[in-house]
Amino acid sequence: MSGLSGARTCPGLGEASDLKFPLGAKFREPLTEARFQQLFGDAEQESELLSEPRWSGLCRQWRRRPGACSGPGAWRLLLARLPPLRWLPQYRWRAWLLGDAVAGVTVGIVHVPQGTFAVLSLMTGSAVERLVPEPLGGNLSGIEREQLDAQRVGAAAALAFGSGALMLGMFALQLGVLSTFLSEPVVKALTSGAALHVLVSQLPSLLGLPLPRQIGCFALFKTLAAVLTALPRSSPAELTISALSLALLVPVKELNVRFRDKLPTPIPGEIVMVLLASVLCFTSSLDTRYNVQIVGLLPGGFPQPHLPNLAELPRILADSLPIALVAFAVSASLASIYADKYSYTIDSNQELLAHGVSNLISSLFSCFPNSATLATTSLLVDAGGNTQLAGLFSCIVVLSVLLWLGPFFYYLPKAVLACINISSMRQMFFQMQELPQLWRISRMDFAVWMVTWVAVVILSVDLGLAVGVVFSMMTVVCRTQRVQCLALGLAEGTELYRPLRESQKLLKVPGLCILSYPAPLYFGTRGQFRRTLEWHLGLGEGGKESPKTDGPPDAVAEPVRVVVLDCSGLTFADAAGAREVVQLASRCRDAGIHLLLAQCNAPVLGTLTQAGLLNRVTPEQLFVSVQDAAAHALERLETTGPKTCTVWV
Repeated sequence: MSGLSGARTCPGLGEASDLKFPLGAKFREPLTEARFQQLFGDAEQESELLSEPRWSGLCRQWRRRPGACSGPGAWRLLLARLPPLRWLPQYRWRAWLLGDAVAGVTVGIVHVPQGTFAVLSLMTGSAVERLVPEPLGGNLSGIEREQLDAQRVGAAAALAFGSGALMLGMFALQLGVLSTFLSEPVVKALTSGAALHVLVSQLPSLLGLPLPRQIGCFALFKTLAAVLTALPRSSPAELTISALSLALLVPVKELNVRFRDKLPTPIPGEIVMVLLASVLCFTSSLDTRYNVQIVGLLPGGFPQPHLPNLAELPRILADSLPIALVAFAVSASLASIYADKYSYTIDSNQELLAHGVSNLISSLFSCFPNSATLATTSLLVDAGGNTQLAGLFSCIVVLSVLLWLGPFFYYLPKAVLACINISSMRQMFFQMQELPQLWRISRMDFAVWMVTWVAVVILSVDLGLAVGVVFSMMTVVCRTQRVQCLALGLAEGTELYRPLRESQKLLKVPGLCILSYPAPLYFGTRGQFRRTLEWHLGLGEGGKESPKTDGPPDAVAEPVRVVVLDCSGLTFADAAGAREVVQLASRCRDAGIHLLLAQCNAPVLGTLTQAGLLNRVTPEQLFVSVQDAAAHALERLETTGPKTCTVWV
């Protein structure tokens, strides 16, 4: 390469500006992995690195864990699994108690009628109707209808029991890591699409239209079509109630957001609205004079606990699994949104434990599967909730209604509840304002956001979630397929190696090729890995070819005699990828090319070793860094080739 057009020749390799030590001083000899372990490791680590099976190493590591069964270890486990023991001693009673109380009471008031409506809708849709179908004809007597409803309640309780058991099993297997597949675009698109579902589902109550609840795919469009068809029959009285409710709730929420730091607690607009609407409906008899839909009589009394029919478990398992997965995904998504917003961390496995125990216990009281909900979570935050203590106040409200306060909700208009849910969704819709910025940052993530949102809106929340996760994973796979192997050059006067295409002032030594492959090496990328290295090293199908260069197009490349493969970006390798590296080592040896591997992390190096790499190369060909490998390569080239380098200009 010394005669290249447009290139200049650097001093010889053995002179003062020796490229092995570009800063002008010889710091140390090049370090191989084996030598590094001898100097800075111990015999056990070296054995684990080069020869020991992984399982024995993991078992020994487990045996060395200090205090795994000690008293302090048990206390740490208890603190991890019972979070109130950790945060309750640090609770700021004066600053947080009022906000938690107001938020908890607000959510509890909304929970009571919504729970009743959920039970009613449960009798007419989803998995319960498939498990306990209505007889053909549908002409049932009162007793037969009660028996059918009781069977469906039992099936719902069995679903809750099965979902809780599955979540506890996932917790035992530490499968909370599955939440890592919920990327930020998927989570935000999911919650924005779900907010639109909540908005559309509240339209019948908002307009005073007694329409059946739509479920399944295209439910949003079915509901919109039914609302538009029945729009002439909407109630002017309920439209007025809805308009007045929104006129009160929306400004109050904006005031709470704008003056959140100045108010001791957010203004309880929802509680005020519920009280005013109930009193107005009672005193004006809106339910009888204008046919305003009201909550009506709520079932009272505390249910007797009893074990669900376990004989149903094999039959409901197919429905329990998707319910458990979707419930966990939705809960983890909501938790991650507010964790990012308020700068705290979540434990996905703890989420599984909490939901599993909650479903198991609630199934004893004939409850259906439960999960975090978008509307009440947003409502809790907007109402001023600070900690989990707000949930205790919600439970007190619900329990009080079951035992004593049920009649006080009789005259509450359903339109008011719809307005409360709709007004609490505004923050979820504001997430769409981030789309222009997301487009500028990453168009791939923008595509994930849009695909997930469209799937959630058109299909359903659960199917849209599945589509979003699958599409997000496909984009990751596609990105690994498009990674390019980069040829590196030395920045003169430093020890830094950078891609040659980034600068025209980087040094490249004839006969030495330094390559970086910044991607995982697995069955899906092994073909791309093989083709790119063949292209750079000139190892074609028909035998040894001229190597390619990243320099000027008229450059004549000298055959590669030493190649350094930078493995710092190779995060993991499977069996197929490891065998590809072994085959590369064999082909390089047959072609007379000396292969050096640099900066392999321990798991990758262990996989390569188990695949037989040390049968093709020696431990002296494995280096701790690119600089060490390059220094060794230059020493090798000093005795076998020209002593010149080139600078692309």
